[in-house]
Amino acid sequence: MPERVRCFIGGKSVAGTGIEIPIIYPATEDVIGTLEEAAAAEVDAAVTAARDAFDHGPWPEMGIPRRKEVLLSMRSLLLENAEELAVLECLDTGVPIRTIRGRKMDRLTGNFELFAESLSMMAGQTYQQDRKFLTMVTHEPVGVAALIAPWNSPLSLATTKLAPCIAYGNTCVLKPSEHTPMALARMVEILHEAGLPDGVVNLVNGRGPVTGAALVEHPGVDLVSFTGGTETGRSVMSSAAGNLAPVALELGGKSANIITETADFEQALDGALLAIYSNNGQQCLAGSRILVQRSLADRFIERFVERARQIRLGDPMDPDCEMGPLAFREHFEKVLSYVDIARAEGAELLVGGKRAEGFEAGYYFEPTAVLAPSNGLRVCQEEIFGPFAAIQVYDSLEEAIAIANDTEFGLAAYVWSEDLHTITRATQALRAGTVWVNTPLVREVRAPFGGYKSSGVGRDGVRDCLDFFTEQKTTQIPVGKLSLARLGAGS
Repeated sequence: MPERVRCFIGGKSVAGTGIEIPIIYPATEDVIGTLEEAAAAEVDAAVTAARDAFDHGPWPEMGIPRRKEVLLSMRSLLLENAEELAVLECLDTGVPIRTIRGRKMDRLTGNFELFAESLSMMAGQTYQQDRKFLTMVTHEPVGVAALIAPWNSPLSLATTKLAPCIAYGNTCVLKPSEHTPMALARMVEILHEAGLPDGVVNLVNGRGPVTGAALVEHPGVDLVSFTGGTETGRSVMSSAAGNLAPVALELGGKSANIITETADFEQALDGALLAIYSNNGQQCLAGSRILVQRSLADRFIERFVERARQIRLGDPMDPDCEMGPLAFREHFEKVLSYVDIARAEGAELLVGGKRAEGFEAGYYFEPTAVLAPSNGLRVCQEEIFGPFAAIQVYDSLEEAIAIANDTEFGLAAYVWSEDLHTITRATQALRAGTVWVNTPLVREVRAPFGGYKSSGVGRDGVRDCLDFFTEQKTTQIPVGKLSLARLGAGS
């Protein structure tokens, strides 16, 4: 485990000249390292290195077979170092190690494999409707990308951006959250050990208003991809607009989880618990608004509360742990504050609502649920981003759809039903980028992923990433010699 986390610029470790930020393990609140914040000088050096690698380095001009080979070498080396990366991410985030070892490591390595393979299938277009011309559309890399990763799942979500960015020939500057820097710092080292040329991926660390702002506003940045909170996303978009840099934003959510009376009850119960309490409740696509049809509401709520009380909180390094601590103190205090907000607005606390008992240290918050009398409550409208469910009771499917759509967000939605007509009606009417039917939290990484409304701009997925991380160039060639009008040649 590194004692100090520094920048990585042009293939070398570089000291940050900003403040030093303690790295805190959220399960114990112990300081386990020091982050050297990148000030404007380091951000400028990182962008300059990325620009030089794009303009003069081998990466953008490298043939597809060779670039694919390097990407697959990265995947292999990441697999070899998967346990080290999993431990570092657990120390960063407090997410249970068994979750990280499983789907998060699969997603990390799968991102590089997917976009390496996508290169083999990448094709342009030709148009010959006008028989006098051959018109070709080709894809070229854009340039230098600023990639800003979130703290809740650093490795998998950062590489959702990074893998397509470099696969399609761009260079980049990656900024992790200051709360969770260690796993990504080690990952960047591994990418270079796998043969990535210097300057293609650069790393700067620090707080959003300092390092992040300097990066997004830098005139040498050609495009920006950000995952995080909606308010910060608005600020990122505004800052990038000064340079007319295209922006992709994957932002917040307040996803509705609709439990109908035609659902498989046990499956719906399991799915609802996973959708809100997995990843310590810290995920943008959490099913944080649970809408239960009145005919089964009493039974469902009783069983949900019973199961929530039995979730195993503990040391995230313990393979038996089901839920760990929240990621950092300020976030813990924010989540806790919503308990009083809910009560003040008339919600009934069903379970949890306080710091978990039995832990002398650590940001442990009990799995929490409230029964909300209406969708207008703040706990039903604002993204809490923790293990905090707001349960509402509804009568008809149309009422449930109206409640689900009554939000500024539109990232995901869930529907539990064994009735085809119910499923069809709900999936067509829900205003969300992803609708999960009888399943929670499944990602087909080839398909578009993103949100409606305040949940974001743009999509992840193979086709969408190709469109974002490349420029389309149209080239027109005459099939035969043209007879051109001869201006100024006389009659």
